[in-house]
Amino acid sequence: MSDFPDMGDAFSIEAPAKTNLWLRILGKRKDGFHEIETRMVKLSLADQLRLKWREDDSVVLQCSDSELPSGEENLVVKAVRALEKYCGKSFAISIELDKRIPVGAGLGGGSSDAAAVLKSINKMAGLGLSEGELAKIGATIGSDIPFFFFDGPCDCRGRGELVEPVDEILLAGEIVLIKPAFAISAGWAYKQFAESCTYEDFSYEPQESAWGALVNDLERPVFDKYPVLGAMKNWLKEQPGVQAALMSGSGSTMLAIVESEAIGIELAGAVTERYGENCWTWCGRTLEA
Repeated sequence: MSDFPDMGDAFSIEAPAKTNLWLRILGKRKDGFHEIETRMVKLSLADQLRLKWREDDSVVLQCSDSELPSGEENLVVKAVRALEKYCGKSFAISIELDKRIPVGAGLGGGSSDAAAVLKSINKMAGLGLSEGELAKIGATIGSDIPFFFFDGPCDCRGRGELVEPVDEILLAGEIVLIKPAFAISAGWAYKQFAESCTYEDFSYEPQESAWGALVNDLERPVFDKYPVLGAMKNWLKEQPGVQAALMSGSGSTMLAIVESEAIGIELAGAVTERYGENCWTWCGRTLEA
């Protein structure tokens, strides 16, 4: 039985996706993680979550994506358990997750969902925890989770859990996301980094943009195993109205920065024509600071 009163209607919250404008790997740490420097921004693409107290003692996750695990291995459930451990209380709750951010895409969907659950239960239960406290709880289960407790673009260091909001103003921009039918594990990508190499056929150099020099060191191991992504990046950079193209996070999503919404829609159509209906595309914007 929950210690908290019935809230009536379910509590609803959005969990935005993220992308990395740059991601540099500085080396491997003694704890097995990699030391990184990255700048992350949130996107208008978002999962939707609904939470409601239960009458029993369980935590129940229902997801619109039937292939996504819904047990203790899911970051959403791990977030509830981490909060329980921190507070010394149990939270019997039902969570409905409408999954709109692709899985294994390098868009931070699972991390954002976990952060959204921590925010929601904190408010529903009147815990009064600060955003900083919630970020520390999130960091115990996922390196990207703390980012989602900050507004606007942020520079992240350490294994990603040390977050600093960006002082400079970054205007929202039009982007297109392209994800092939396969997913990539972030853990796998990092593990392969040291043994990977670059290929002359693909471009890895920083690309100058209004947001700074765009680059992703994880393209090296990912393009090594999935050369179709390296070829896709080359093709995207050649398309009219594309200002820059790179991989989002650990992939498999590719990101194209475009001059306008109309160009984005046209590019998405060209992607479907070239790569087929199984290649997921999304046109939208980064969120302003």
